[in-house]
Amino acid sequence: MQMNRRQALATMGGAAAAAGGLARPALANTPMVVGALRLTSHAGSYVALERGYFADAGLDVELRFFDAAQPMAVAIASGDVDYGITAMTGALISLADRGAVRVIGGALQEEPGITGQKYLVSDAAFQDGVTTPAALDGRRYAVSQAGSSFHYMGSKMAQAEGIGLEYVPLQSVGNIIGALRSGQVDGWSIVPHIALALAGSGAVHIVGDVADYIPDYQVTTVFTSADNAASERAMTESFLAAFSRGVADFNAALVDKTEGEAGRDAMVRLIHQYVYTDRDYDKAAPSIINGAMRLSPGAALNTASLQDQLDWFKAEDLVDRDIGFDTVVDTSYVQTM
Repeated sequence: MQMNRRQALATMGGAAAAAGGLARPALANTPMVVGALRLTSHAGSYVALERGYFADAGLDVELRFFDAAQPMAVAIASGDVDYGITAMTGALISLADRGAVRVIGGALQEEPGITGQKYLVSDAAFQDGVTTPAALDGRRYAVSQAGSSFHYMGSKMAQAEGIGLEYVPLQSVGNIIGALRSGQVDGWSIVPHIALALAGSGAVHIVGDVADYIPDYQVTTVFTSADNAASERAMTESFLAAFSRGVADFNAALVDKTEGEAGRDAMVRLIHQYVYTDRDYDKAAPSIINGAMRLSPGAALNTASLQDQLDWFKAEDLVDRDIGFDTVVDTSYVQTM
């Protein structure tokens, strides 16, 4: 019987989880700093830490949180952080070109049939007739920095619709949310657990799906320093195995929903320790549950998506046009598609 893509990935994820659970740790209490954002999409790391999967792999992990993707890439390059999960950005690609970092796996992904990232507009723009992504023509579109994933998502939509956007760099997700709520910017794109919560407030409206413009988008990746990728194979494999166990638990509880209500609630309570910590659990839980996107089982990489992203960065003159795919991505650690 031929397996479809989801079944194949699930098989890889289960194998990785089983390997992580049965293998002896190659390391013993190795200190490690893992970069993350306070988003549900980073739950693989939260679960691996809270359920002891990193410890099982011989890793003593500290999570370090960032407000945007690009500062995390810089921290990896400097050695302040060992592994990170974030979007491919211009900063990450440029650092890879300098021999500082490498992408080694996949994390968040768009998948047909699973609620994905949304295009949002402010209430002021919506009342002014901006009810579709195409209607953002000439409007102010929020990004964290030039060359961020927000920039990529906005540009791919604009190219498809034949419109122009004015990109406004606001440095962090918190700043963007404030600007969108107040109408200082007109549009943005973000993961569903944030998009749905904002839309529920009435100050922001959902006007489209990112997947309509970027199908099978590999939204975030797992990356590390070039030195770790090349010289610390045992540590890197141990990290990926433990992380993949966390991913498998997350997908089962909130995406495939095979763990029942008890499993779902346990997962949401775990994530709530890191996401929406300023809200009571009862208010945070619906956003976490309704906005769960699939994380790549086994940290598998969609190389076609990453190649498209790299091509876009080159075409926009955000990175050197001579950078090769293998300079940015080390495909030796995980399954690719």
